[in-house]
Amino acid sequence: MLHGRRPVSPRAEDTGGPGGAGPLREDAVKRANGTALVATALCVAALCVIIISIASGPRLLNPFTMDRETCRTLLAIRLPRTAAALLMGGALGASGAILQGIFRNPLADPYILGISSGASLAASFGLMFGLSLLALSVPLLAFLGAIATGVAVVILGRGWKGLQPDRLLLAGVGVGFFLSALLMLVMTVSVDDGLRRAILWMSGDLSLVDWGLLPVGLLFILAGLALAVARRKGLNALTLGDDIAYSLGFNPARERLVLFIAASLMTAASVAMGGVVGFIGLVVPHVVRRHVGSDAAVVLPLSVVAGGTLLCVADAVGRTVAAPLELPAGVIAALIGSPYFIFLLGRRRSR
Repeated sequence: MLHGRRPVSPRAEDTGGPGGAGPLREDAVKRANGTALVATALCVAALCVIIISIASGPRLLNPFTMDRETCRTLLAIRLPRTAAALLMGGALGASGAILQGIFRNPLADPYILGISSGASLAASFGLMFGLSLLALSVPLLAFLGAIATGVAVVILGRGWKGLQPDRLLLAGVGVGFFLSALLMLVMTVSVDDGLRRAILWMSGDLSLVDWGLLPVGLLFILAGLALAVARRKGLNALTLGDDIAYSLGFNPARERLVLFIAASLMTAASVAMGGVVGFIGLVVPHVVRRHVGSDAAVVLPLSVVAGGTLLCVADAVGRTVAAPLELPAGVIAALIGSPYFIFLLGRRRSR
């Protein structure tokens, strides 16, 4: 019995009006708050890792006793090495996010397209035949080798419909295997000292990084990242498939080409600065998407921060755990990343 009282209808702000936009708005606010929380936590963790990375090593630096030797070690060794790890890891993380999007393949990473093989071949040629005595010659060779390989992969990956993901992937794998075979041939005929330096470089050794490598590497990484962020809507559309991308007004072949150029620039700069570092471009995008979703506008910058942080951790562990012997950061990154990736695969299989 209502005693003449009319039933009270839900308020407009509770339902959001027609279509139930209120719950949708609440979900969007929750997602935004969760993304902001993850981004804040990641930035705080990155800052802590940077401080630890600068202080750790064969000799622990005490910031309260900054004598001349400590200042020299800090400015000439620790700071450029930490900066290079941040730049390289960030570039690889963002490149992995781009390539996994344009290929719609969770196993795509910056090295699956043969770019690292081209850079390794060119840089190893310089290391093993004495060209490393010239300033910046090895990074320059690595960068040119990576760019030339990327151009070759694009040419081979173009079909009558433009740049197709299947053709691009197959071209990258084929070119990568061919260049790896040439690299093994060059290493077979090289001298011992040059061979050792080449192996360390291909393992992601950051011990030879100095300030002279960073400005140019930073320039190309920023250029590639800016290009990818500018095409973030196209990247989101490509992850949904070419047909949906067409329906949204995007040209999939053109978007794929632009994004591939962005990833190639960042990967080439990363390899030129410190060698080949695997697994970061494969694992980091998965971890980021797991916590913040798949929107490229969020995934790309957070992949930069997460990738740089992971490589900083790997480098700090590599020069501390077996001091005074230094382990290549690329080896430590693979040892950290591969178990976690296997763990993710196990969780996905159990669902």
